[in-house]
Amino acid sequence: MTQHPETRLVDATCTSCGTTFAIRTTAQSLALDVCSNCHPAYTGEQRLTAHGDRIDRFNRRRELASA
Repeated sequence: MTQHPETRLVDATCTSCGTTFAIRTTAQSLALDVCSNCHPAYTGEQRLTAHGDRIDRFNRRRELASA
């Protein structure tokens, strides 16, 4: 019979805002790209990208292909 992996309490660190919180996992350490403190879906803040949205990028590629 297979046994479950052993879990431990580690600090998860958000690389975007630096927030740390304890989480139980099988990993030695955990680094997150975004967390609930800085994710736009939770904060209500919209991030602006320097490259434009998908439609703008598509139109630029289409113009380059037709030229």
